[in-house]
Amino acid sequence: MRIPESELIINGDGSAFHIHLKPEELADNVILVGDPGRVDMVAEYLEDIEFRHASREFVSVTGRRNGRRITVLSHGIGPDNIDIVMTELDALANVDFATREVKPEHKRLNILRIGTSGALHADIPLGSYILSHISVGFDGVMNWYGNREKVTIPAVEEAFKEHMHWEKTLPSPYFVKASPKIIDLMKDVTIQGVTISAPGFYGPQGRVVRVPLAMPDMLENIESFRFEADGKPYRITNFEMESAPLAGLAAHLGHDACTVCCVIANRYLQSSNPDYKPAIRRLVGLCVERISQL
Repeated sequence: MRIPESELIINGDGSAFHIHLKPEELADNVILVGDPGRVDMVAEYLEDIEFRHASREFVSVTGRRNGRRITVLSHGIGPDNIDIVMTELDALANVDFATREVKPEHKRLNILRIGTSGALHADIPLGSYILSHISVGFDGVMNWYGNREKVTIPAVEEAFKEHMHWEKTLPSPYFVKASPKIIDLMKDVTIQGVTISAPGFYGPQGRVVRVPLAMPDMLENIESFRFEADGKPYRITNFEMESAPLAGLAAHLGHDACTVCCVIANRYLQSSNPDYKPAIRRLVGLCVERISQL
């Protein structure tokens, strides 16, 4: 089936509409970062840089580490940008841009996202690294795609909504597992995480500035929620804004993806570390080295 021009827009130079990458420029191993300025930090660990593209918040480079080709791409802030990035990365890998038809052989990408987050328990220290084994989507992105139950954990979702006294006007939350392949790559240097992806930084993460919350007890209820998956106990560990749609869309599209976040604030202790860049730099170096092993 040919994909219409209105559904997958290709720029005149043959690149994907938003991220401005061409199919031949995309490596099989991908590192995602939110901040466009962080792309150059990651690129410091690469050799043989092939290019540097910049369009809005989407900045990209492709280079090599230990002989392995790696693409670094920034996605900006929020779950809506992940919908764009994951759809266009998959198209670059699995759609023939000349014919607009899906390629007969599927290419599976390895995607590791590096972010920052706020921890939700006193025993999670600032500067530690949380790997999102499971993500919780407050954003609603996956609810727009058919058959989302194939990549989510419906039983836990219902228990969570009951525990939270979920407000009916809010998007239905979804729970999704990250790729075991990427988890195995990073689990020895990270904390096991269950990460909430919020569609905003303030109210959707329980912050009150001048407008009250729809669920005033949200943080307390999140902190007390416990569940089991695959016979293992879990608790929700941190907030950020992108891990759930990344894991969900990757699973739907047949890619391996996971998010690792540096803890720069502790919501339970109401503490933060504004000088978090050294910890991020260490995490970047670790992620580049690990993904170059795939």
